[in-house]
Amino acid sequence: MDAVIENLPTYWRGFSMTLLLLGVSGLSALVIGTIIAAMRISPVASLRGFATVYTELVRNTPLTLVLLFCAIILPYLGSRLEYQVAAMIGLSVYTSPFVAEALRSGINGVPVGQAEAARSVGLGFGQTVGMIVLPQAFRMTIPPLINVFIALTKNTSVAGGFFVFELFAAGRELANARGDAVIAILLGVATLYLLITVPLGVIAGQLERKWVVQR
Repeated sequence: MDAVIENLPTYWRGFSMTLLLLGVSGLSALVIGTIIAAMRISPVASLRGFATVYTELVRNTPLTLVLLFCAIILPYLGSRLEYQVAAMIGLSVYTSPFVAEALRSGINGVPVGQAEAARSVGLGFGQTVGMIVLPQAFRMTIPPLINVFIALTKNTSVAGGFFVFELFAAGRELANARGDAVIAILLGVATLYLLITVPLGVIAGQLERKWVVQR
């Protein structure tokens, strides 16, 4: 326990970077995923084809390869991005197809008649999707979306292997320095991950009950 208390600044440094990776990557993945989900139901065949290829290609590629490309290949091609920024880009891209698929399941749950009614009153495709379909899809897919973000929280640990000092990298550094207290150090790391994932799960449960009552 002393090893944990003595190294609280190191824990905090890694924990704050994990929160930053989660916040920036989660928001970016939500935006990209929403666009991809809308493209999947677009009347334009080329957009549907692009979204389908993007989803299948990215979600079936290991996260390690995505981060390897962002942290190693992009600098080789001339990129000057910092490793933290490259990790955020990689995590955003990797997570976005899972957001898109969660949203698409919600879109499929919206009655077709609502979209037809919107078109009958003169709304275009963008207005129908943005004002009628997506708001309902978000309500129906909050629990699976929260699960995606919980998975993203754990996936941020992979960035620790690509020169980003996040929570997992902090634990690895401390364990290497204090071999006599590895268990306590790893329990400290696990506790900090739980401080993020458990509240997310609680929020998902509360929102799910709220939306179920209102539907």
